[in-house]
Amino acid sequence: MTKIKADPDGPEAQADACCAERTYHELLVNLNPIAQPLASRRLTRKLYKCIKKAVKQKQIRRGVKEVQKFINKGEKGIMVLAGDTLPIEVYCHLPVMCEDRNLPYVYIPSKTDLGAAAGSKRPTCVIMVKPHEEYQEAYDECLEEVQALPPPM
Repeated sequence: MTKIKADPDGPEAQADACCAERTYHELLVNLNPIAQPLASRRLTRKLYKCIKKAVKQKQIRRGVKEVQKFINKGEKGIMVLAGDTLPIEVYCHLPVMCEDRNLPYVYIPSKTDLGAAAGSKRPTCVIMVKPHEEYQEAYDECLEEVQALPPPM
């Protein structure tokens, strides 16, 4: 009586591998109703790259508590919020705070991808990227595109 091991190259393994990376349009299904302005696929990728560069320089604020604290202190940067966070009440006050202080903010479709871009295994619902001279060009490009997005209604 021996157990038969599943073939690691079998159809199940291939199905799991292809479904692990979801496309931008598949992620849009799980969005909250308040997720406006939403970043395009291209802007989302640029934001992920900018976040990765900011993590190397330790120029990000991660999590609702930390971001809220530094917004109240007057820190400037781009606010990136995950559009698939539930319940909405966890972070629905942050866009209002950003509008009061004229901070740019944008929603992206996935909190798991946002956490991964920040170098974490945990999903993250909000990140603030602060400007720094090491990645100023990427930051300015993202800032320009975020400010060009139509304001929420």
